[in-house]
Amino acid sequence: MPEDKNTIEPIDAAFDDVAKKVVTPATPLANNNSGLQAKTGQSLAIPKQLKLDLGIEVERVVGGIEMGVLENGIPYLTQRGLAEMTGAARRSIQEITEEWQEAQTSGVWRGRMTYFRDYLTKSKFDEPSLFIEISKDGSPHYAYPDMVCMAMVEYFAFEAQRTNETAVTNFRNLARYGLQKFIYDALGYVPEDPWKLFNARVSLLKDSVPVGYFSIFKESTGLMVDLISAGLPVNQHTVPDGSVGGTWGRYWTANDLEAKYGPRVEYPHYYPPEYPQSASNPQGAQAYPNEAWAEFQNWFRTIYLPTKYPTYILKKANLLPGGEGEARQLADMYKPQQLEG
Repeated sequence: MPEDKNTIEPIDAAFDDVAKKVVTPATPLANNNSGLQAKTGQSLAIPKQLKLDLGIEVERVVGGIEMGVLENGIPYLTQRGLAEMTGAARRSIQEITEEWQEAQTSGVWRGRMTYFRDYLTKSKFDEPSLFIEISKDGSPHYAYPDMVCMAMVEYFAFEAQRTNETAVTNFRNLARYGLQKFIYDALGYVPEDPWKLFNARVSLLKDSVPVGYFSIFKESTGLMVDLISAGLPVNQHTVPDGSVGGTWGRYWTANDLEAKYGPRVEYPHYYPPEYPQSASNPQGAQAYPNEAWAEFQNWFRTIYLPTKYPTYILKKANLLPGGEGEARQLADMYKPQQLEG
């Protein structure tokens, strides 16, 4: 029986071999891909945007496709990898990226941008750019998240004026396999238990607060549990209790609560070794008199959660797969509910 080139090899096969069955890199152009070169004086680099404080967990080339996973678990393809996956020139990927940025800025959606808007809206993606700009070896690096990549593959398979078989083949295979799963498996990436670091901090800080005082970390655990349950990775990049503690500390000083409840005291606060903050352990954290607990609870519920927390969580939008849209949903978690009637 002739071999079906679209059949995925058994699971015990080398993954590079499996990858070659799942995705088909674009056919190289003649003259060392000279067809991908920009015009004189132009560069294939994407226009500048705000760079995010987000690193690469793992990246390599698999089956001819350059791919990776960011620290927050978002799988991505590089612009070069996306061009290979879609069978399109990098110039075409750049043009679509620029058109998206223009449409987001102007609010005018026309031509193929209506396809990308409709497709990505279903994935709750509404970011200013189609890529995430990060830093790699000191240089800008452009990571296209998996939902954007699938939109591109489907576009070049069925919607573009000049569709191609590379995109069609890859779309059919990835529709079955899933791009996120493909990238995770290809790179041997296993998502970290979202509760691991939180539980490690809880264990380290047990019984560390002096008797007669309460800690902001312990009082913030409910918020952290809500955020982890909602999908925000609570790790070295997100320390919600730091936001709560800093804001409460300023409130404590501004309102001279020490005169009312007595002085706060410092206690040793340790971070798990997985946190870079652990290099300067122990940290000096503030514990507050139990007599101030009721006032803290009232402040936390009526001031911090509805007015301060939204600002904090929106700054963490880059850590969420759904970006700013998802961050805004999280920002509304504690929004006061309107009573009917």
